[in-house]
Amino acid sequence: MQVNTPTGATRLCAAALIVAAGAIACSVVHAATGYYLVSVYSAENQLSVDYKYWNAKRHDSAPFGSPEIGVGYGISSQWYTEVYGVYSQTAAEGTRFSSLNWQNDFLLTQGQYWFDLAIHTNIEQYTRRDGYGLEWGPVFQTEIWRTQLNANIFLQRDYRTSQNNATQLVYQWQVRQHWKPLLNFGVQGFGELGRWDNWSSKADQSHRVGPALFGTWYLPNAHKILYESAYLIGKNDGRPAKSFTMRVQYAF
Repeated sequence: MQVNTPTGATRLCAAALIVAAGAIACSVVHAATGYYLVSVYSAENQLSVDYKYWNAKRHDSAPFGSPEIGVGYGISSQWYTEVYGVYSQTAAEGTRFSSLNWQNDFLLTQGQYWFDLAIHTNIEQYTRRDGYGLEWGPVFQTEIWRTQLNANIFLQRDYRTSQNNATQLVYQWQVRQHWKPLLNFGVQGFGELGRWDNWSSKADQSHRVGPALFGTWYLPNAHKILYESAYLIGKNDGRPAKSFTMRVQYAF
């Protein structure tokens, strides 16, 4: 079946406009993947506009929010890349630009085994030329009938010039039940364990878990809108907190 897709020039213009809009919209919080599960899939020749948002409310402090906006592209059936900007929101300082990120995900398997394996990388350039952060690690996914299972383990290192931080170990997991295209449901979990070679004490570790909803709205000409949201309860930066997360992606 022949599908009408945007020309290369159209795709490029769209990407440039979104990045420009993000730059105009502008406490750095590292590891946004502590709130969004990395799920790698084939998206060859697919351009997408990606909006994410999370907030956290601790009982002893004001809420903190972080919107993100980016543009992604499936370079091949095995390689997905995305550039996105991260912002911070507080009642005292309003919305401020925090970092520019470059994410790349590489599929190493595509159905030949009982699970799929990918490598995730993310480079984060902080504002005010304060250095950068690096995140990398394996992404696992498998399906048992209508149930999708995900488990990711990432290493994170903050290379900001004003700090000398050790490599941290974080994890993600998800159980997703496929029901209808517009409505799937499941559970997500995230956590930070501390140094990869010397985990923090249980009291200092952070673990969050909660219910999640997902869906895909299929549009004409192979366009689609994907969404997910979750409500997480547990610890944020070692302190009890409740978090809401959401992600909306327009792919064309």
